[in-house]
Amino acid sequence: MIKNIISGIKAYFGAFSLISKLKLWKYFAIPMLISLVTAIVVFGSAYGLSDNIGAFISKIWIWHWGRETFASISNFIGGIIIVVIGLILFKHIIMALSAPFMSPVSEKIEAHFTGNPPHSHRNTSFSEQLWRGIRINIRNLFKELLFTIPILLLKFIPVVNIFSTILLFILQAYYAGFGNMDYTLERHYNYKDSLQFVSKHKGLAIGNGIVFILFLLIPVIGVILVLPLSVTAASTKTVEAIQIKNKPIHAA
Repeated sequence: MIKNIISGIKAYFGAFSLISKLKLWKYFAIPMLISLVTAIVVFGSAYGLSDNIGAFISKIWIWHWGRETFASISNFIGGIIIVVIGLILFKHIIMALSAPFMSPVSEKIEAHFTGNPPHSHRNTSFSEQLWRGIRINIRNLFKELLFTIPILLLKFIPVVNIFSTILLFILQAYYAGFGNMDYTLERHYNYKDSLQFVSKHKGLAIGNGIVFILFLLIPVIGVILVLPLSVTAASTKTVEAIQIKNKPIHAA
């Protein structure tokens, strides 16, 4: 697991040069625009709702003593909830809508590493790629929210909330990497088999997603570059993992 996480992170080091070498930047124009617009809408709305969430949580405390302290804590927790949900919505929206544009990028990267011509694997249309992206990301969105809610509740427990933050980060990273890997997997596996593949390569997904989430902490530039670099890094490692999986085992 740890080895695969490190491998997923290291894949980013060669992503920028690979994009330039294969002349892929033109494919990222629309996804980068989608990413920027989505970030403005999602995080702008989240910022406006943060005070409301904090005020709602503070109503749980019905006693007069300690009300101000609990209100301050509620505002802080409310801010975290909004940021987390905002990140979840942002990444799944952009990955779903960008699927038809990212699949050709992944395909060219695979052709570069394997020597196989593009379209040598299962061919899908623009609408099929879009539906696959929406289906995968809706599934991941609900599963991620299902796990995120109880983790957020742990933030009300002192000391435990430190570990819950780490767990929350890993969860976010896993589903981000999951979406990036699927741009390659959709050519090789059906929906069910793709889920099983990522489940067996959790480390690669987490490693890719860690850098994805860290990129979002960089104002503007991070939001614009996160898809090109993360998809390139994910495609590189996913192609490698598929080749290893399909490599014939020779008898000794």
